[in-house]
Amino acid sequence: MRKLILFTAFLIFAAANGANAAPRPAQDQFPPDYVPSGKQMFKQYCAACHGINAKGQGPTRVALKIPAADLTTLAKRHRGDFPYDYVTNVLRFGPGVAAHGSSDMPTWDAIFHYMDNYNRASVEKRIKNLAVYLYTLQEK
Repeated sequence: MRKLILFTAFLIFAAANGANAAPRPAQDQFPPDYVPSGKQMFKQYCAACHGINAKGQGPTRVALKIPAADLTTLAKRHRGDFPYDYVTNVLRFGPGVAAHGSSDMPTWDAIFHYMDNYNRASVEKRIKNLAVYLYTLQEK
């Protein structure tokens, strides 16, 4: 049921952000290989659960079985080193075991593939941008 709620919220969010809107004239469109910044994507896709400050206090946290992780402490929880491979794997394949947090977290790799017309390079760039942005949010 929670997955259905989150999926429905994602669809509503996508529709509200123009996913079903009519295309703009060609001069207003982004180039085919455009990929948003990690900060932009975090706000659009992650902040609902993890919060705008990435501390796990997003507005949809009440719908989660397990609270969203505080993403500002990833390095602290991994002996002071930012776990880049871990983060990219979670973004690609989902959290796997419940150690990450809720199993309600989307598998962004599949979603980005769909959004980017199955352009692997764009998907990799999206995941990299998100991971690099999360690195910048780490507590000192």
